[in-house]
Amino acid sequence: MVWQQVYNPTGSMVLSTLLAAVPVVVMLVGLGFLHLKAHIAAGLGLLSALAIAVFAFGMPAEMAGKAAFLGGLTGLLPIGWIVLNIIFLHQLTEQNGSFKVLQDSIAGITEDRRLQLLLIAFAFGAFFEGAAGFGTPVAVTAAILIGLGFSPLAASGLSLIANTAPVAYGALGTPVITLAKVHDYDLAAVSAMIGRQLPFFSLLVPFWLIWAFAGWKGMKQIWPALLVTGLSFAIPQFLVSNYMGPELVDVIAAICSMVALVTFLKFWKPAQIWTSVSLKGHETTGGQAQKPVAPVKHPTSEVVKAWTPWVILTGFVFVWGLPVTKTYLNSLFAPKFAIEGLHKLIEKMPPVVPKPTAESAEYVLNLLSATGSGILLSALIGGLVMGYGLPALIKSYGKTIWLVRYSLLTIVLMLALGTLTRYSGVDTTLGLAFAATGVFYPFFGTLMGWLGVALTGSDTAANVLFGGMQKVAAEQLGLSPNLMGAANSSGGVMGKMIDAQSIVVASTATRWFDHEGDILRYVFFHSVALACLVGLFVTLQAYVPPFTLMVIH
Repeated sequence: MVWQQVYNPTGSMVLSTLLAAVPVVVMLVGLGFLHLKAHIAAGLGLLSALAIAVFAFGMPAEMAGKAAFLGGLTGLLPIGWIVLNIIFLHQLTEQNGSFKVLQDSIAGITEDRRLQLLLIAFAFGAFFEGAAGFGTPVAVTAAILIGLGFSPLAASGLSLIANTAPVAYGALGTPVITLAKVHDYDLAAVSAMIGRQLPFFSLLVPFWLIWAFAGWKGMKQIWPALLVTGLSFAIPQFLVSNYMGPELVDVIAAICSMVALVTFLKFWKPAQIWTSVSLKGHETTGGQAQKPVAPVKHPTSEVVKAWTPWVILTGFVFVWGLPVTKTYLNSLFAPKFAIEGLHKLIEKMPPVVPKPTAESAEYVLNLLSATGSGILLSALIGGLVMGYGLPALIKSYGKTIWLVRYSLLTIVLMLALGTLTRYSGVDTTLGLAFAATGVFYPFFGTLMGWLGVALTGSDTAANVLFGGMQKVAAEQLGLSPNLMGAANSSGGVMGKMIDAQSIVVASTATRWFDHEGDILRYVFFHSVALACLVGLFVTLQAYVPPFTLMVIH
């Protein structure tokens, strides 16, 4: 029996929107204000979502349960699979001491903590976002920063803030490609449009990142390095997205940024070296930082050996992200399971889509092509290179599973919540509230993308969720559909830092368990402020010359 989504079940859009917001409010209040453990807050959010979906929106209870089940499976693979295996690699490098050598080699480039943060969280993280996405960059950069002695809140929160500008082109352009494919946008046009929005924020984010860490004065002291880092990322981001396509935007921009910054630091040094590893203003509340230790000069052979597992990881992640690799591995093993009682039995309704459209509900067990599998293989090879035997690797893997058990549970519950709100139409009700803002729609439509990522944890998912609605609303208001489709993705990147999935990844990578609420409270302002700035910029593109000249129709 087909069930059609209802977006205003109470007859009052205000009341329906308030009801739709209940699961999100329950989870965020539980995390941010009641200081509940993340898996408990996620569990309560899921229970409230089930109640709202069934009793308020009329979704059959069996369908609601199956939607949550599908989300839970997605939480394990691909998201949880990435977290588990990147922490496994980090554990191996810590246990044999090579991670300390790696830290010293980074400190050898610069002892200034602000510049280390730029190099690792922004530039290195952007490479992993471009190659893999789906939580990989935050897991890697937060783990490295905590190893360098940064406080847990600094390592977690700043990794999340840094992982914004690259997100729209993450995982070799997956969010943009999906937006174009699912909602029939012109891929080249919408990629170029995003590439005319985000470079301004790619230039801004390095400045914002260091301001968040070291304050205004600390930021001003290294403005030349910030300018070099931002420009060397933003310019390639614009050129590649506009003249090549979305696939390699982040990879090329990140490499340019890393090379430019490291080269610049050979000729320029800040007048004052910043040695603090805590966030300015959070010295006593950001968790116990490791005591900064002067870096040791290691022989070149030791440095090469210490970097080898991470070089192997980089290579595997990049290769695993290539479409040709995924296609080949999926041809070997990628069984697809339709969720009976859910697949093609839910219809999205106008005005979200032009006509009733059945929603697919299939789970693809793409274990071989999943990014986490590439990470696991790289960790095993890296472990053998580091001198581990097979029994030691198996033992360490078992310890890692136990270490991240609650994080994996939380991710499962979070994805169950996000998937349920999608299939029940609860997400769409929230989106329609934004779409009803008329002349202010360019601003609020951008925030719709932010909301989508905050709820689902994925720019790709937010584009699937709201990309069609952006197109319909833009055409009704006489705006460029490409402008608002791009705004959905560009606004969405700023929601990445507050989505619960990313926060759990950050807390796990830094071993700052049960402090997800602290991380959320810290990054929330930065997320909202940056999303509003993107919204204002899109509004200028919609209405104000000469910004309107940048718009592709």
